[in-house]
Amino acid sequence: MALSFCGSDNGSNSYSVNEGVLNNGCFVDALNLVPHVFLLFITFPILFIGWGSQSSKVQIHHNTWLHFPGHNMRWILTFSLLFVHVCEKISYHIITQNTSFTNHLHLFIPAFMGFIAATTSVVYYHNIETSNFPKLLLVLFIYWVLAFITKSIKLWKFAEYSVGPQHLRFCITALLVLLYGLLMAVEINVIRVRKYVFFANPQKVKPPEDLQDLGVRFLQPFVNLLSKATYWWMNPLIIGAHKRPIELKKIGKLPIAMRALTNYLRLKDAYEDQRVTEDPNRPPSIWRSMYRAFGRPILLSSTLRYLADLLSFAGPLCISGIVKYLNKTGSATPLNKIKGVYFMSTTELLQNTSVLAVLLFLALVLQRTFLQASYYVTIETGINLRGALLAMIYNKILRLSTSNMSMGEMTLGQINNLVAIETNQLMWFLFLCPNLWSMPVQIVMGVIMLYYFMGCSALVGASVIVLLAPVQYRIATKLADTQKSTLEHSTDRLKKTTEILKGIKLLKLYAWENIFCDSVEDTRGKELTSLKTFAFYTSMSIFMNAAIPIAAVLATFVVYHFINETGPTPSEAFAALALFHILVTPLFLLSTVVRFAVKAMVSVQKLSEFLQSDEIGDDSWRNGDTSVSMEAGKKHLGVTKAINRKQPMRYQMDNYEQPTRRQMRPTETEDVAVKVSNGFFTWGSNLSTLSDINICIPTGQLTMIVGQVGCGKSSLLLAMLGEMQTLGGSVYWSKKYNIKESEINRYSVAYATQKSWLLNATVEENITFGSPFNKQRYKTVIDACSLQPDIDLLPFGDQTEIGERGINLSGGQRQRICVARALYQNTNIVFLDDPFSALDIHLSDHLMQEGILKFLQDDKRTVVLVTHKLQYLIHADWIIAMKDGSVLREGTLKDIQTHDIELYDHWKTLMNRQDHGLEKDVQQDSQTTLERKTLRRAFYSREAKNQIDDEDEEEEEEEEDDDNMSTTTNRRSKIPWRVCWCYMSSGGFFMAFLMVSSKLLKHSVIVAIDYWLAIWTSSKTSQSDDSYYLPVFITLCAAGITLCLITSLTVEFLGLSAATNLHHNLLNKIIHAPIRFFDITPLGQILNRFSADTNIIDQHIPPTLESLTRSTLLCLSAIGVISSITPAFLIALVPLAVAFYFIQKYFRVASKDLQDLDDSTQLPLLCHFSETAEGLTTIRAFRHEARFKQRMLELTDTNNTAYLFLSAANRWLEVRTDYLGAVIVLTAAGAAIWSLRYGLHSGGLVGLGLTYALTVTNYLNWVVRNLADLEVQMAAVKKVNSFLGTESENYEGSMDASQVPENWPQNGEIKIQELCVRYDPMLKPVLKHVNMFIEPGQKVGICGRTGSGKSSLSLAFFNMVDIFEGKIVIDGIDICKLPLQTLRSRLSIILQDPVLFSGSIRFNLDPERTCTDDRLWEALEIAQLKNMVKALPGGLDAVVTEGGENFSVGQRQLFCLARAFVRKSSILIMDEATASIDMATENILQKVVMTAFADRTVVTIAHRVHTILTADLVIVMKRGNILEYDKPETLLEQEDGMFASFVRADM
Repeated sequence: MALSFCGSDNGSNSYSVNEGVLNNGCFVDALNLVPHVFLLFITFPILFIGWGSQSSKVQIHHNTWLHFPGHNMRWILTFSLLFVHVCEKISYHIITQNTSFTNHLHLFIPAFMGFIAATTSVVYYHNIETSNFPKLLLVLFIYWVLAFITKSIKLWKFAEYSVGPQHLRFCITALLVLLYGLLMAVEINVIRVRKYVFFANPQKVKPPEDLQDLGVRFLQPFVNLLSKATYWWMNPLIIGAHKRPIELKKIGKLPIAMRALTNYLRLKDAYEDQRVTEDPNRPPSIWRSMYRAFGRPILLSSTLRYLADLLSFAGPLCISGIVKYLNKTGSATPLNKIKGVYFMSTTELLQNTSVLAVLLFLALVLQRTFLQASYYVTIETGINLRGALLAMIYNKILRLSTSNMSMGEMTLGQINNLVAIETNQLMWFLFLCPNLWSMPVQIVMGVIMLYYFMGCSALVGASVIVLLAPVQYRIATKLADTQKSTLEHSTDRLKKTTEILKGIKLLKLYAWENIFCDSVEDTRGKELTSLKTFAFYTSMSIFMNAAIPIAAVLATFVVYHFINETGPTPSEAFAALALFHILVTPLFLLSTVVRFAVKAMVSVQKLSEFLQSDEIGDDSWRNGDTSVSMEAGKKHLGVTKAINRKQPMRYQMDNYEQPTRRQMRPTETEDVAVKVSNGFFTWGSNLSTLSDINICIPTGQLTMIVGQVGCGKSSLLLAMLGEMQTLGGSVYWSKKYNIKESEINRYSVAYATQKSWLLNATVEENITFGSPFNKQRYKTVIDACSLQPDIDLLPFGDQTEIGERGINLSGGQRQRICVARALYQNTNIVFLDDPFSALDIHLSDHLMQEGILKFLQDDKRTVVLVTHKLQYLIHADWIIAMKDGSVLREGTLKDIQTHDIELYDHWKTLMNRQDHGLEKDVQQDSQTTLERKTLRRAFYSREAKNQIDDEDEEEEEEEEDDDNMSTTTNRRSKIPWRVCWCYMSSGGFFMAFLMVSSKLLKHSVIVAIDYWLAIWTSSKTSQSDDSYYLPVFITLCAAGITLCLITSLTVEFLGLSAATNLHHNLLNKIIHAPIRFFDITPLGQILNRFSADTNIIDQHIPPTLESLTRSTLLCLSAIGVISSITPAFLIALVPLAVAFYFIQKYFRVASKDLQDLDDSTQLPLLCHFSETAEGLTTIRAFRHEARFKQRMLELTDTNNTAYLFLSAANRWLEVRTDYLGAVIVLTAAGAAIWSLRYGLHSGGLVGLGLTYALTVTNYLNWVVRNLADLEVQMAAVKKVNSFLGTESENYEGSMDASQVPENWPQNGEIKIQELCVRYDPMLKPVLKHVNMFIEPGQKVGICGRTGSGKSSLSLAFFNMVDIFEGKIVIDGIDICKLPLQTLRSRLSIILQDPVLFSGSIRFNLDPERTCTDDRLWEALEIAQLKNMVKALPGGLDAVVTEGGENFSVGQRQLFCLARAFVRKSSILIMDEATASIDMATENILQKVVMTAFADRTVVTIAHRVHTILTADLVIVMKRGNILEYDKPETLLEQEDGMFASFVRADM
């Protein structure tokens, strides 16, 4: 009977009950078994059988549920219970090992069954909670009560037999009693709250609102404690990412508690509450409101953080214990025997190495869990705070007074900074916030423990660390400064690059690309200089981080040696080593945290100023009840209205077919829509901009406001809209509007501003602007604004995105869309501010007739029109003439004719001039055709894009072959080795080799240091020997520190040289690419390579690479050390490696997708803010604030969802790698203890192995995160690389430049033979077999419809297109044989769209600096610009802003002419060069060309035929062929000829 339940010790009768049943220890233990068995018997059938039938009443789509009260408490208690049971089992295990007897089963079985029962209880509870069926909890209640009673009996008996706290079994039993008691209390609480047992009406509980909403996919707040701690609920998402990319649909919506609106209301209440209590003028403090709104989660996070920090010190303690007791393996004699059973003392347990190993493992797991939980809580709070702040800023923007914006107190840049930078700074500060108070505690604790292990010498080591901390802070601040200057240079470089790309055609035609390329390289040089400084400081920071622990260890051990004469014991030495590793992190982070704290203070200051700035008056005035009086001008501290999401804006009754407008009644009072009396208005300074305004706007009529530029016409409209500050007087809006249309969007004014404002949305959304779509109305509006031809050109019609992110439209197109928006809205009043300014005459007339007179007047809408076109005054019902900020006259045209004849005559002369203008305006028509033509060209070339391989093609492929899953999965989880290789090679092979070798050396030296320490401490020998160990130790440390410096420098400078080379090659490739490349590739895409991608290559890849190599090598060296000490560890390594491989594989894919989502959702949010700030007046006039707020909240939430998921995925990874690390520590310890039984090695080496195992836990997750980051960042290198493959133009030519005569082409004779031209070998030819002969000095005109090949012919002269057959011979030389540089620098061309570069006028005319001033002045004189340039400050050196914006379009065109005259070439080609010049100037030009170029050949490509009537030869082209070829006179005689019909149409 070796294993009888009560044991079979020979001496004692285990089964005797002479002294009473309860005094038999075995019986008490058996009694303890009863509850456990009871629980297992009852729950198993319920768990396995009865589960199908009981399903919850409320359908929840996730298997997440409602928590019963005390949910978290119950999980924590159950976990503690499990832990105590494990201790109990281990203690008995130790007794059996150390003593002779083995067969007391009654000691084991209760502990073992208790463990199983506790596990079952939590599984059972979990299932009950999922199905929301609380009645079944009674079983658990009974179990807790029974267990409590039986354990109490046992404890009572122990006390009777004087077994006290010094015995382990007493402690364990007492703990169990306590835990069972607490669990009983939790159960009673559930009964109390849910009233499910003895109560008649149990409480009905619904799951939280979020869980009933299928859209919510972020389950962190709703899952159980275990899943919360390990992010188990994210598994499907992260593993699913492998199969198909994560999209926005997959991550769903935010839970209500995290939405921006919820948090905004919390923050706003906290902010406004401060206003009420204290004196009203003091601005509320943002800090305090942040604390009130988000203080609790931060406290929670800090608590978790403290727990984690304290637990982190368990590592060193356990290591020292294990090393200390490993060598003392002798059986400790058991203390005392009571009733034939050994009772073990409590301290004995803690001296057992296996126990310490398990404790170390548990401490690590707990510490990591707490740490990740703390991170998660701060990140969630940070995101909530950011959402709230964004909403606060947005609400403020909507109420900003317009004068603030226009007077420049609040620029768009500032607002964008608030949104993009300041809110993020605060969010980051919150993330790092708990560090502020946990770090000092960690440092103090660490120093105390060091002192405990090493005595005074530890303080020396610690002081090394502390003294070097300020140096780190210095480096951190320096880094921030350098980053600023780098940013300035890169902005400058980008500006130059953008200019080059915009004017690339001109640069190529003039052969100037190299000059401009050099100027970019120059700026890039400056940028690289500051990048070098940046790299240097970064590497210093990395060096400090790596070298400080070495230095500290060195100092400590040297001092220890001199004080104590002998080396420390292994247990002390390795505990100290582990502590130094712990201490370095807070000190390194401290500098960062302090920097962020400073930044956060600045951000709060800025935010506070912004929230205090002036606001616009209240909204009551537009309801007609009150008039806007003096008060409204004063600063309003209005309370923001919360957005009411229940009732959306009502537009239902809007129906175009039956207008619900009321009929006009002729009574005087109702005839006025808006009335201003004695109005004095200002834009912020106390000087009034508008003074003494008394006007009436008649209802349902067309009122026109006219006057000179700058007399306050637009201001008058804004004053009526309440945008200006009122100094005196009042504005009345008629109340009579809300008779019938109480439902229609009342009091809103359709308003089209002078500077057109578009949303980043489709054309249709821009026009409907939130109103319901009505097809017939929409079509009428589009026809009235003649937008149809433009829409037809867009690739997706009116569904094309326009605005910043979409296609850029020309001014006229933008303006017409804005007018269309105003017409489409169903409002009573329409304000149009100079809608004709960017339109040509045909469009203006059409808009006036169809849109304003027909569409608006038929609808009986009140229209106020500001205009300069006086010829429309005849249509006006009421005219307001303004002068210098006051009203000059108001009345009908008849009134003014009779009463103010002078004014009427003045208008008449002006009108005549404008009618003259009609001939001039014939040309303006071409403006529109030109706009449409550029649009068409852009899209024509995009279509050809399919044949060109595009960077996004791979991604498209991936989505296509979804059916063959395996290939996609592989491709998505592969690391881009090829790209990495390309990056390394562009950094230079020597640098790459140096980096790799120095890294390997450094890590081997660091291992050597620690190994030496292990040998030194283990060899407990006399003083003489120490003198041999010490010098070696010192040299090794010195070598390690030097290598740290070298490696940190090589990585950074490898990155720098790679960045230098990649940018240089990219710039050269792109500038020398054929013109076709620029037609196909959108400008934005090219610019992205130079901005975002270059920035990543410059600043982000080097640190990531450094971090990745460092953490990988650390992990590898650690695993190497452990396996060399305890080879048994290698067996356990295989499953761990497999687990790690899968974790990183899944995480990298998911992380990349989530990162993309975060980036792609951030852009629309920032755009929405800047859009709103630009279109404030329009949004407020339309009364669409609520809709825009709603949109902002949606965008914020979307971005926050992506960010939350990204950080949750990071937590998912970190928890998993941390647990893996803990398992590695456990296996390492286990292997060491196990192999020591067989006497394989000394204690010092065990300490070494464990210290290394501890570092692995810190670095495993960095390996994966850096891998994922590097993968995302390498995409930038890949994109840049894809451009490096573009073909360059063939610059060489078959002739040498020296063979070309100096003054070629002398005569300018052009022979074209059988010329065939195409843009790309893939495309059809655009010119087919063209022949012509142009004699020297001839003036030739070429005309033809759009797309007939005129412009292509002009490009062929410069060899810009692919001439694949035939040839062009100029003065006897075939141009295809010439080097491009030579050919293009000898001809002149004037393009149709004028291009100017920022710089001086001199630079624009002659960037090569080859001409004298006289020649430049002469050219300017020919181009009619001399007087204007003379008047400018600086003359020839006057500034030209970007794109020549400071000159009018006509003047720019004249500069381009002057540019062609400067180059004295005998051939001039004019490509529709006079399209944007008025008639008079054009006539002068024609004369000039005839005289100045009398002896040269001029080829004019004409839009309008009358410009070439005087030519010597006219060529009419059609579809790439020459149709007519003769003198103009001869061609005009052919009545049915093409040329004749052109001339007739143009007359």
